[in-house]
Amino acid sequence: MNCITSFTPTLCRVLNVAPPTLSAAETLAGVVRIAAPAFDGAPAEKCLIYAPDAIGLDLYREHASLFEPAREHAPFEVPLRAVYPPKTPVCFASMFTGALPEAHGIRRYEQPVLRCDTLFDALIRAGVRVAIVAAGGSSIDLIFRGREVDYFSEKYDPEVTSRTVELLAAAGHDVVVAYHQEYDDALHDTTPRSARALRALKNHVESFVTLAKAAAQSWRQFNHLIAFTPDHGAHVDVDTGRGAHGDDVDEDMTVMHLYGAAPGSV
Repeated sequence: MNCITSFTPTLCRVLNVAPPTLSAAETLAGVVRIAAPAFDGAPAEKCLIYAPDAIGLDLYREHASLFEPAREHAPFEVPLRAVYPPKTPVCFASMFTGALPEAHGIRRYEQPVLRCDTLFDALIRAGVRVAIVAAGGSSIDLIFRGREVDYFSEKYDPEVTSRTVELLAAAGHDVVVAYHQEYDDALHDTTPRSARALRALKNHVESFVTLAKAAAQSWRQFNHLIAFTPDHGAHVDVDTGRGAHGDDVDEDMTVMHLYGAAPGSV
């Protein structure tokens, strides 16, 4: 099983962009293979990255039918391992640098601005226009600051979705990252499979479908890739009885990413 660090070199390969300096992971060959024929050998021109928090592989498999609408837009499945510790800023730092925690420097739950070379720096160098949309104060909202990226700090997930739809409709950005956190919030307050948590999970799938449809409409003339990219999973803490993550266990350390590639049309 590949690591989530493979996300950055894979996206760079599909966009024909030189990866950031710390990126040492292998590309996901299957994603490259689906993109090449879809784009007739040309690079992707646009990419939507939907990054929901804490959706693990076991949850994905257990509720496979719930994800069917997402797979209609992103049918290619890639199981991946998270990095340790499976905490949000650690994992997203690895996902968007292509590097392990000891290389990028975030090794526990903290939210410093990363000073190392990231996917976003690589995209900027290549002239790619980037937007990051997330709830204000979240890890993705904070740790990639200080770059020539358009940052949109929203109130919560619904506002993130609305803003992202607006950005997709305007088609002014080439790579758009949208982060959602309702499921993670719910599992910490309850358990990973409580009614509240599963409602949040369904909300994430519905949001992804909304964004995927918006991308398909607004970017129909562009070769574009869409990706569903959670950071880690979760388990029930035996001491608290509530959801948690951060342990070296499969529930926390495995995720499923989904990809779809659509050619542009005149």
